Amino acid sequence: MHYFIISLGCPKNTVDTESMGCLLNASGHEPVADPDQADLLLVNTCGFIASARAESIQVLSELAAGKRPGQRLIAAGCLSQREGAALARHVQGLDGILGTRRWAEVLDLIAALDRGRPGSRSDSAVLVGDAPGECTAYAAPGLDAGAPRVAQQGGSAYLKIADGCSAPCAFCAIPAIKGPLRSRTVDEVVADARLLAERGVLELVLVAQDTTAYGRDRRELDALPALLDALVEAVPQVPWIRLMYAYPQHISARLIETMARHPQVVPYLDLPLQHAHPDTLRRMRRPANVDRVRALIARLRRAMPQIALRTAFIVGYPGETDAEFRALEAFLRDCEFDKVGVFTYSPEVGTPAYDLPDPVPDSVKQERYDRLMSVQQGISLARNMEQVGRRLRVLVEGQGQVEYEGTDPGEESLAMISVGRSYRDAPEIDGLVLIEAPNNVPGDRSGDIPAAGQMVEVEVTAAMEYDLLAEIRA
Repeated sequence: MHYFIISLGCPKNTVDTESMGCLLNASGHEPVADPDQADLLLVNTCGFIASARAESIQVLSELAAGKRPGQRLIAAGCLSQREGAALARHVQGLDGILGTRRWAEVLDLIAALDRGRPGSRSDSAVLVGDAPGECTAYAAPGLDAGAPRVAQQGGSAYLKIADGCSAPCAFCAIPAIKGPLRSRTVDEVVADARLLAERGVLELVLVAQDTTAYGRDRRELDALPALLDALVEAVPQVPWIRLMYAYPQHISARLIETMARHPQVVPYLDLPLQHAHPDTLRRMRRPANVDRVRALIARLRRAMPQIALRTAFIVGYPGETDAEFRALEAFLRDCEFDKVGVFTYSPEVGTPAYDLPDPVPDSVKQERYDRLMSVQQGISLARNMEQVGRRLRVLVEGQGQVEYEGTDPGEESLAMISVGRSYRDAPEIDGLVLIEAPNNVPGDRSGDIPAAGQMVEVEVTAAMEYDLLAEIRA
């Protein structure tokens, strides 16, 4: 059987998609890049916010509309878990639904479809027919089904260390979609890391809904440092290990010391803070001690002076006053984060925040978003300017061409560049390092710049708001 698979949403979803693909491949099925050539169409959906749900429904609907006789369409992932019955009614031609923790049973669902049981329900999935049901059951805890929990992209790879979330954040639907925190064992994570090292991966990006909560479901309150120690020992040939989604309340002194002690663990941390006014944070059901967060940032920078810090904020949360927003803006100016993502609040049905009073008008949300992004652009540029003249290691991800002005008026020439990332930039969400050909000589100079998959040392020559320019120099 040939299958066509699409992954929507976050890197954690990408890992689940790759794991399903691994199971399909191991069973003799073959992936294809063209849906018209596939017997099975599989979409791993995202259901986190309204725009993601709309994209998932659009992709499913387009594939369903183009189905030929004999093709089957399966929806997996977050939207399937969250709105399985509604999804089945909305997308005509959907043959099967898998919830978030049912990815490992994709082969069981295919076998059931082959037996011709539309409209029935097993404990692993919903088979869609005249009477679709809802997908609510979870797979057995600890089930990896023999598939690596990784997603490789060139020289970098996401490695999932846990799934689910037990945090009480009022605005977030993830606990309802993914279920409670469930950590993988150290041995499972290390085995996947070794597999990736054997493939030549140069960067391991550790992901979970909350990486710093790793082990807490087993009553291990500070397990992440030990996991880092184990990974460093197991894969010394991998130069970069990166932590994502580190919630501030779980960052311990031991974790900071462990990061600072291991050169392999890059000095980069993603801290999704969400806001910086105590009253807003209380309504969010987030830790509200902003002074403690400031102290944490200071400790991180003392321990790792070159650390790059990323965070994310929500503006327009219900009840957010002008004073609360000004406090957030002042906090942003004061802390000078290297990278910041800003999001306007999206009400999600079923979350505690959905019923909060005092909604913020959309126009005010947009104004606050624009204001915060404008402030951060100046900060980001200043932080990038500090890199000019520094030597950085860069993981090259591709090559491209740029236009240069020629010596004659109106003349333009093309020059090759390499595109990559330094330790300061996480895949897909942060900036890039553009590596120019030596001396900016126009023409096809692909032989003078590094190819994808290499890690090289460069000198930064210029900075922009989000990206850096660099050259390889002896």
